Amino acid sequence: MTNLRSNFEPGTSRWATRRAQWLALGLSDEDMIKPKIAIVNSSSQLAICFSHLDEIARRAKRAIERAGGVAFEVRTAAPSDFITSAGHRGGYILSARDLITNDIEVAVEGALLDGMLCLASCDKTAPGQLMAAARLDIPTIIVACGYQPSGTYRGRHCDIEDVFLAAGHVANGRLTVDELAEMSANAVLGPGVCAGMGTANTMHLACEALGMALPGSTPVRANSEPMWRAVEEASKRIVELVAAGLRPRDILTPEAFVNAVTTVLSVSGSINSVKHLQAVAAEAECGADVYRLFESLADRVPLLTAVRPNGEAPIEEFEDAGGTRAVMKQLEPLLEGGALTVTGRTVAQNLAGVAVAGEETIRPPARAFARRPAIVVIHGSLAPDGGIVKLAVADDRRLDFAGPAVVFGSPAEALDGVRGGRVKPGQVVVLRGQGPTGSPGMGMASQLVFALDGAGLTGHVAVVTDGQLSGLVNKGIVVGEISPEAARGGPLALVRDGDMIRVDVPARTADLDVPAEELARRRAALQAPPPADEVGWLSIYRRLVRPLPEGAVLREARS
Repeated sequence: MTNLRSNFEPGTSRWATRRAQWLALGLSDEDMIKPKIAIVNSSSQLAICFSHLDEIARRAKRAIERAGGVAFEVRTAAPSDFITSAGHRGGYILSARDLITNDIEVAVEGALLDGMLCLASCDKTAPGQLMAAARLDIPTIIVACGYQPSGTYRGRHCDIEDVFLAAGHVANGRLTVDELAEMSANAVLGPGVCAGMGTANTMHLACEALGMALPGSTPVRANSEPMWRAVEEASKRIVELVAAGLRPRDILTPEAFVNAVTTVLSVSGSINSVKHLQAVAAEAECGADVYRLFESLADRVPLLTAVRPNGEAPIEEFEDAGGTRAVMKQLEPLLEGGALTVTGRTVAQNLAGVAVAGEETIRPPARAFARRPAIVVIHGSLAPDGGIVKLAVADDRRLDFAGPAVVFGSPAEALDGVRGGRVKPGQVVVLRGQGPTGSPGMGMASQLVFALDGAGLTGHVAVVTDGQLSGLVNKGIVVGEISPEAARGGPLALVRDGDMIRVDVPARTADLDVPAEELARRRAALQAPPPADEVGWLSIYRRLVRPLPEGAVLREARS
C-alpha cells in the first residue's frame, strides 16, 4: 500500500529521520510501508471510566498488527465529569471535549498517520473523537469501551448518579453523611462509564447510529467478551478501511445525523447529545442542523425503551435485548437506510436479518412506552436561540409553570440560596453566567437541581439556566442550555428578582414577561463583564468558543 500518505520518498530527509526514529522503536523496513493506525487512548488513573483503556490499547495494537497494519498509541486529555469538574467552576469539562479534538489533530495530522481507532469512554471522549475524525477526514472507527458494573444500597440498585442525586439531600437533613458514604462505597464496582442512559452511553449509541462504530457494538459491559470481540473486529476493519479509502465525511452526511437524532430520541438519551452532535456536524461541514432535527423529529419518534434513570430497565437489560442495533431495527421505517457506515455497507444492509432479542425492553413502535418527545427544544423571549428540557419516559406531571424569578449568578450562590430559604415554592430559579463563554466551559447546574430536590421543592419551582445539566438525571421543570447565554447578552442577563417567567413545555416556550421598553432600558444599563481571570487553556476557550446552536466549537468569530 505504497500510496499511503504516511509513506515518504526513500532518500528524502523526512524518510530518513522518520526511519531512524521508528527503527529505534523496533519497527522494520517492512513496517515502514504498512498502514499506520493511531490508537487514540484517553487513558487516566484519575477516574474509573478510563482505568481499563491501556489494556484495550495493547490488545488493539496486536490485532492491528495481525491485520497488516502498524499501530501507534497516542494519548489525549481524559476529562471525567465527577473528577475534572472540581477546578475552576467546572470549566474544564465541556472545554476538554475540544481539547481532545485538538490533541488528536496534533498527534495524528502532525505525523500524517493513515487511520484512527478511537477508544471512547467517558462523556467527552466520543464527541471529541468524532469531531477529530470529521475534521481530519481519515478512516476512523469509534470503539465503545463499555459501562461500569453498579452495586446495591440496602437492597436497591445504586449507581453513580444515585450518589450524585442523593448528595443534594444531605444538606437538608434528608440523608445522613454516613448513609451517603455507604451509597458511595457501593455504587461503582468496576471500570467503565456511568451505567444508565447518560451522556456516555448515549454518545456511544450515537456513534453506532451515525455509522462510525461497528453494528452491535453499543452499549457494552466493560471488559466483557462482547467488548473484546468488538475491539478485535474494529482493529481488523480499520486496516481494511484505510485500504478502501472510506472516510468519515463519506459517512457523516445529513442522513447520518437524521439516524443519530432519531435513535437518541427513541431511547430518551442525554440532552448533552444535542450540542455534541451539532459540534460533529460542524466539523464535518455537512450542513446538518442538529437542533432543528431534534425539533422536527421529536413528535414522529416513539419512545421504545425505558432505561434507568428514564425508567426501571438497567442498561444491562438494554444491551441483552439487542442494544443500539435492535433499536435501529425497530425504527427502520423512520431511518435513512441508504446512509453509509464503517462496514462499507448501508444502514439498511447492516439491519437486514437483525432480530430484537427482547421486545419488552426494546419495544416495537406499535407498543411504544410513549409518543411524546423526551428531549424538547424550546424557544421564546427568554430563549430566542433555544433551550432544552429533558423529560422522563413516564413523566405525567404538569409541564407548564409560571412564577416570579429569583436570580443567582453562580452555582455556589444558588446553593446558599436554597439552604438559606431564599428559594420558595412558586418561584422560577434563574441560574445564569454558566454558558460556554460565561463560565467559561459551561458550568454544571445539576447540583442546584438536586439541592432543590433535597429541599422538597421539586415540582414546586422551575429552573431556567444557561448552564448544562446531568446527562442522566433531571428533576422537575428544568430548562437548560438557554441560548444566547447571559454572557453574550442573552435575555437571561436582563432578568431581575420578581420578574414573571412562564415555561410551557407542551407549547415549547420560555418567556420573560417584562415590557420591551423596560428590557431595552436594562440592556442599555448592562455593565461590561469584569476582566477574565483565566490564563492558559480556559482563556483560549473563552475567546474562541461559538454559541451552543453552533455546537460550542472553537472558531474565530467571522467579521
